[in-house]
Amino acid sequence: MEDYRRLADRIADDIVTGRLRPGERLPTQRAFARRTGIAGSTAGRVYGELVRRGLVVGEVGRGTFVRAAPVPSGRALAEPATGAPRTTDPTSPDPTTSDPTTAGPVTTAWADGDPDHPSAPVNMELNYPSAPGQSELLAPALAPLLRPDLLTEVLRPASVTGTAPVRAAAATLLATAGWRPDPSRLLFAGNARQAIAGALASLVRPGGRVGVEALTYPLVKEIAARLGIVLVPLAMDEEGLLPDAVATAHRSAPLSAVYVQPTLHNPTSVTAGYLRRSELAAVVRQLDLPVVEDRIWSFLYQDLAPLAAHAPERVLVVDGLSKRVAPGLTVGFLVVPEGRAGAVGAALRSGGWAAGGFALEAAVRWIADGTVGRLVTAKRADAARRQGLVAEHLADFTVHADPHAYFAWWELPKPWRADTFTAAAAARGIAVTPGPAFVVSPASGTGSVADCVRLGLASAAPRQLERALRTLAGLARSGP
Repeated sequence: MEDYRRLADRIADDIVTGRLRPGERLPTQRAFARRTGIAGSTAGRVYGELVRRGLVVGEVGRGTFVRAAPVPSGRALAEPATGAPRTTDPTSPDPTTSDPTTAGPVTTAWADGDPDHPSAPVNMELNYPSAPGQSELLAPALAPLLRPDLLTEVLRPASVTGTAPVRAAAATLLATAGWRPDPSRLLFAGNARQAIAGALASLVRPGGRVGVEALTYPLVKEIAARLGIVLVPLAMDEEGLLPDAVATAHRSAPLSAVYVQPTLHNPTSVTAGYLRRSELAAVVRQLDLPVVEDRIWSFLYQDLAPLAAHAPERVLVVDGLSKRVAPGLTVGFLVVPEGRAGAVGAALRSGGWAAGGFALEAAVRWIADGTVGRLVTAKRADAARRQGLVAEHLADFTVHADPHAYFAWWELPKPWRADTFTAAAAARGIAVTPGPAFVVSPASGTGSVADCVRLGLASAAPRQLERALRTLAGLARSGP
């Protein structure tokens, strides 16, 4: 019997070469099995592999469709470099690329040319903010590290525990109203995605169940698949994860852990208030469940203590520098409860997910000289301006967004569907992320996401963004 991966490669080639176009529907799995002479279960594995690679999206009751901006195979725990081959090593720290919440990377066609030209493509899947003058702010702290004596030292292998100055600087950076992490409980990964992987690997055995919001960061699905973890979708409301949903899922079949984004949830941008966080903390404490709290976007939301402040003995906090600073030289932070540093550190080391010494030293200097603080201030203002553009150009539509966030969740007007709208937008040079990319399970009560798309607001230049929003609004009004 032909290996299912080879069959997936053939379809992938048709997508990459354009023989299969964005929005085109594939045959049913049964028809594909008959056509190729394979078992129905093998056909399911072929289609599952295409979904894993980000090439297609499946909708219950409608079929499987080619996604916009297809990507080469081999997703990684770190994002692949623009214009470079995508690595198949899931531990390779290469964070200069497309956002893995997206259908694919910025290819040379998307990245090159004049971004202000009226026909220049706009990638609203990629979502890395950049402040004006950012490179000029970052450069001074890096210059001393290029001295041969210092360079020799910082290029040595780094420990997952960092150094005392690194831990102190990170604790200062992550502190917020009502919470300051103990520097002795800080660990460091190459980036936040690897920190998530290390946290989950330390908490959950293969086959274990992890509760997550019914809509979640797609890379978490890939991490779970590589670690052999089963994700359990949990119901949400306007404040995010419902505490009762955690309890119900755990009683149905025990959970090993919970992964949650309580601040500026991606993709909906909802944020849990103080009372909701207290209720979640009480539930996980009662059920004796550890929690991985993803705070990668929390720097945009001032003076809101993390879930860890309510249950410090249960919560592992994940954060990083990629959004605060830049994706090309980043560090992932892990704040772990007392007694868990050994297990989490071992997971980071065994996965090859430790931070590099050069990045750690650069981070210390950027934090100490105020560079990170200045960038954060600038990006908060920038996010607010971009949300203003969303409010202006999409005022006639149902859009869920927080004024602090760099993304927006758009409920498309009927009869648009996410797949057809994504393909139509791509034909106009605009890449958006279809709602089904965030669905944990088709049976999780999130059928309405087939009519939603996520707009990443951070990466496009302001004039590009305004042009794209105007174009998308016109497209939505015109109908498919």
